[in-house]
Amino acid sequence: MVKFDSFDKNFKVPFGPTKILTKQSFFIQTRDEEQVTKAELVVYQDEHWEHPEEIIPMQQRSNGHYQASFYASQAGLYFYFFHLYTADGEMYYGCVDGGYGGVGQVYQERSAVQMYQLTVFADDYVVPEWYADAIFYHIFVDRFNNGNLDGHVNEPKADSFIYGTHEDLPYYVKNEQGEIVRWDFYGGNFKGIIQKLPVLKEMGFTALYLSPIFESRSNHRYDTGNYLKVDGVLGTLQDFDDLIKAVHQAGMHVILDGVFNHVGADSMYFNATGRYPEIGAAQDPASPYYDWFSFKKFPTEYVSWWGVADLPAIRKDSKSFQNFIAGKTSSSVINYWTGRGVDGWRLDVADELTDEFIFKIRRRLEEYGNKILVGEVWEDASHKIAYGKRRHYLQANGLQAVMNYPLRQLIIDLLTGKITPVTMVQQYLTLKQNYPPAIFDHNFNNIGTHDTKRVLSILAEDLQKLKLAFFLLLTLPGVPCIYYGDEVGMTGGADPDNRRFYPWSKENLVIKSWVKQLLDQRHADPLLKNDAAITMKAQENCLVYQRSKGEESELFVLNPTSTEQKITVQTKKGMQEVCLAAYEPKIISE
Repeated sequence: MVKFDSFDKNFKVPFGPTKILTKQSFFIQTRDEEQVTKAELVVYQDEHWEHPEEIIPMQQRSNGHYQASFYASQAGLYFYFFHLYTADGEMYYGCVDGGYGGVGQVYQERSAVQMYQLTVFADDYVVPEWYADAIFYHIFVDRFNNGNLDGHVNEPKADSFIYGTHEDLPYYVKNEQGEIVRWDFYGGNFKGIIQKLPVLKEMGFTALYLSPIFESRSNHRYDTGNYLKVDGVLGTLQDFDDLIKAVHQAGMHVILDGVFNHVGADSMYFNATGRYPEIGAAQDPASPYYDWFSFKKFPTEYVSWWGVADLPAIRKDSKSFQNFIAGKTSSSVINYWTGRGVDGWRLDVADELTDEFIFKIRRRLEEYGNKILVGEVWEDASHKIAYGKRRHYLQANGLQAVMNYPLRQLIIDLLTGKITPVTMVQQYLTLKQNYPPAIFDHNFNNIGTHDTKRVLSILAEDLQKLKLAFFLLLTLPGVPCIYYGDEVGMTGGADPDNRRFYPWSKENLVIKSWVKQLLDQRHADPLLKNDAAITMKAQENCLVYQRSKGEESELFVLNPTSTEQKITVQTKKGMQEVCLAAYEPKIISE
């Protein structure tokens, strides 16, 4: 038997990512029956596949045990496997299919080998102090609260409709081609958020993430019409300034959604409908915005986001667009809104932006200090390939965190029985192994967003499972972000059903109560801060993880199954038997 375990310090030191020029020690174990005569550690640098970065002879430490060390001289991704020579031939040892860390497997053919990932970074990662242990509330602004005293909707849009009551379910009016021709509005606005800030603060939220606020035709506003103007449905610029002021007076923070990959077809920049007085790219190649877009056949055929004609895509390397968004002038989009007090940005579809553009946005934010830059990435962002190119936005001068959709999927799959705790641990520790520590500890965690079905609906409205989902979200490392209404039991399927109006006066107060208890515990317990370490393992049918800081530690034991479980766990005080009801979590102080 050959064995290597990238999670185990007996096989790899240190765990996970490291800084450049840090010694990486690798140990592999073989048995006599393999008759291994020589072993090599083979390391490749990412995007340099013609030849290995190094082939390192492994030294035999004792019978069947081999050791080698590697020093990476450059930041980036490296990949490695073991080449073993025996009396009968050659074999290889790499990670299991899917690229997961932990115990790997033997391969007989070199072409079949899956390599382990090694992340190497150059500089220390930092996040603003306010962000380090923040708890976010994600508001889809039109669907949260109308703060007008008489409830009227600000500046209703042409060719749209307003719901008769806030209990009406979201609905799209589409034409024969499936295009939305009548957008629906409930009338949530900036004043409505201001009105509810005391409620959110009392609940335990310390920061807000707002869906796009810029002028647009739709209710979601991912089809930006004018980056330098707030949407009139949400209120005035003064209303926005009042919101920023009120948020900061409450000791809270706010980040905006930056949609810099595409705009609306009827935006002032494309202006396919002629709605704006400016000459847009779809009207004249002489337009100052023409360089922003890629036309296949002017003016009707152009590159759009995922083929949606209403969302013409920005040309990735357009310098004029990048300067418009993140240039040095006070009127650039980042400067204009950050200068008004915004505390950071979440970049929509970050993996579709160029690394250089993201680095430029980060440099602009650094001029203000204490700002955060979060990216939307649905997969493991440490090695994401988009449009055939590896993304390097997790370097220290790029994104400071990404939306942790992989964690969300693990939580949901665990609670719906699609994976076991063993699989959960393997995939969770792989993320921890791949991400630079500061990013892993401060990722933007969620169990639901405007792009997913409501978590309670996914869990078949099982409140026990929902409680366990919130427990995992709020006791694991990262910066938790709760989608508006999930904390009071809102349900809903795919878009647009996941964007119902908040059920004021009709909340599920039982759910709200235990979410608040978890939020209070997150604030009060120093072992739930993001500077506390975590170790995790699967034990029988349960998930067990330890949070520790200095001499203090706590065990978190969860039963994700529908039947009672009894397990014995090792604590500092000795072995302890734990009995868990279905979907029950327990915290054991050590």
